[in-house]
Amino acid sequence: MPEQSNDYRVVVFGAGGVGKSSLVLRFVKGTFRDTYIPTVEDTYRQVISCDKSVCTLQITDTTGSHQFPAMQRLSISKGHAFILVYSITSRQSLEELKPIYQQVLAIKGSVEGIPVMLVGNKSDETQREVQMEDGEAQAQAWKCAFMETSAKTNHNVTELFQELLNLEKKRSMSLNIDGKRSNKQKRTDKLKGKCSVM
Repeated sequence: MPEQSNDYRVVVFGAGGVGKSSLVLRFVKGTFRDTYIPTVEDTYRQVISCDKSVCTLQITDTTGSHQFPAMQRLSISKGHAFILVYSITSRQSLEELKPIYQQVLAIKGSVEGIPVMLVGNKSDETQREVQMEDGEAQAQAWKCAFMETSAKTNHNVTELFQELLNLEKKRSMSLNIDGKRSNKQKRTDKLKGKCSVM
């Protein structure tokens, strides 16, 4: 049986403390917290537009530690798109993405046609260890897209997720940023008997 096609799974990887949860929470809830709370694994859902209908963007925020390799493999095998996050204040956090990228390659066979985004977070910080050019060069080597963000100042957060959806070639997807849908769309939803939280 084919898997449910109206779920689109995005998996967020990165070392501990790079701001994965902050990016996801800023995008999904519009909030930012200053305290660092390690994540084991959280999943968030957001309603988006997909092939002119409504589907669920499912974002899996993974652990920054390497204690759960089986969970990591499962996330990769189920994921449709990947966000690889490092902190611009830590060269080590960029290095830690390399084995994760290799694992994505090993499980998916190739990243050809799979949306992958390399993200340098904490662009609001002044103590930069990774220059933007270094991030761009790494993204080029991995044949993936690149963007710098700041979950704290909300810089490029929505753009990151929209860009990731734009990279998807099999379906046409976009964020319902304004949350408004045409009356025709609302009627269609009523007819389908679908529920959607906006």
